[in-house]
Amino acid sequence: MNLKDYITTIPDFPKKGIMFRDITTLLQNGEAFSYAVKEIAKFAKEKGANVIVGPEARGFMIGCPVATELNIGFVPVRKPGKLPRASISEEYSLEYGTNTLSIHADTLKKGDKVLIVDDLLATGGTALAGAHLCERLGAEVVGCAFVVDLKDLNGRKLLKDYDILALTEYEGA
Repeated sequence: MNLKDYITTIPDFPKKGIMFRDITTLLQNGEAFSYAVKEIAKFAKEKGANVIVGPEARGFMIGCPVATELNIGFVPVRKPGKLPRASISEEYSLEYGTNTLSIHADTLKKGDKVLIVDDLLATGGTALAGAHLCERLGAEVVGCAFVVDLKDLNGRKLLKDYDILALTEYEGA
């Protein structure tokens, strides 16, 4: 299945010169969404993942059905102040500034094999911060999976230490 047939490109959003790759149209199509979930679940199984971790918010939309498909747990990675129990945080760089992600401190343990799942790979900062959080809790990150890889933003370079699955890719802004 060619997932690009289900992803809408919106020029000049959120600012001029950006080609926004909107996966909500993929999510709206049951067949395409199911295909994406099953492909990522297949990768997770091959990697031996026993936990899916997804960053807020689109990582939830992709990661939760993958975890359900595999009958394994899902762990959310959230923005600061959104988790009610003790948590740890990781600050990471963005193109213009920084951001922070948090994870409950009791969600992962030594021996857990984690697959990080998100909608798209851009610069890789979000996925890397998520991976660092998992590793700080003793888990092994067995890979990262994305629906879309925005190749020109070189996220794979930042995630060079991890196996990566991208179901489709785009070049150009």
